[in-house]
Amino acid sequence: MSATAPEIRRPNAIRRALDSDLWYSFTRSPVTVASAIVALICVGGAVLAPWIAPHNPFDLASLQLMDAFKPPAWEAEGDPAYLLGTDDQGRDVLSAIMYGARVSLLVGFFAVLLSVSIGITAGLAAGYMGGMVDSVLMRIADIKLTFPTILIALLIDGVVRAALPREVHDQIALYVVIFAIGISNWPSFARTVRGSAMVERNKEYVQAARVIGLSRARIMVTHVLPNVLGPVLVIATLNLGFAVLAEATLSFLGVGVPPTQPSLGTLIRIGNDFLFSGEWWITIFPGIALILLVLSVNLLGDWLRDALNPKLR
Repeated sequence: MSATAPEIRRPNAIRRALDSDLWYSFTRSPVTVASAIVALICVGGAVLAPWIAPHNPFDLASLQLMDAFKPPAWEAEGDPAYLLGTDDQGRDVLSAIMYGARVSLLVGFFAVLLSVSIGITAGLAAGYMGGMVDSVLMRIADIKLTFPTILIALLIDGVVRAALPREVHDQIALYVVIFAIGISNWPSFARTVRGSAMVERNKEYVQAARVIGLSRARIMVTHVLPNVLGPVLVIATLNLGFAVLAEATLSFLGVGVPPTQPSLGTLIRIGNDFLFSGEWWITIFPGIALILLVLSVNLLGDWLRDALNPKLR
């Protein structure tokens, strides 16, 4: 009987998921389903790039300068081996997009993870403890909101460039971008968690936890935090698209990831130099990939916000 218990529970869990309001809302929204498919294709292509990409655009030994500036395969001078054409170095544009999306998603994911970590910590402390802690943390958040994300990222990158040699900066440039974007977006998480924590701290289960002598930290982590994760998940989904877009903006300005680790923003910047000389595909296709990725993630975030809002059910 015990050996078959996991087999019984698994179908029941799947059945409950398929019968949930969240799945019903998902399947009844064609835009959401289409967005999920597009996002899955973008993320899957990026994650599986080393195995499914037609070429390795960063293998210098395989690059041929004679293949530079080849148009897409359906053009008159196109090569079927390069579906979306090649860039100025003979790199396959399709493969470069897949590898570049890996960098963009990596930066976006870890930047959001950093924002969530800081925001949840600050929001729980401010909302549950209140008083001076709340005032100090929220004033810091207010000050942060007066500075745009791009400006803070440019400032942090400039300080790092001035303080470290160029070789060292190129090695840690990816981490600098993640830190710069992540440190800029935590106030939205902190404000949301603070509001939810202020509501939860006055409920009976929190008061019962106080009565039995649990510490503040344990109450915040084990009792309050699970009840404020819904809004955090929605904001994190929306912020993933914003983080990818911020990274692309920084890379387009030349202060993002180094050319040895090009992202979608770097590919767009490189292609922009040849846009008006006829090689439009070098920048147009990475731009389309960036738009599809960010738009699909944002649409999923919008759906998740509505689906988790009990007032809209």
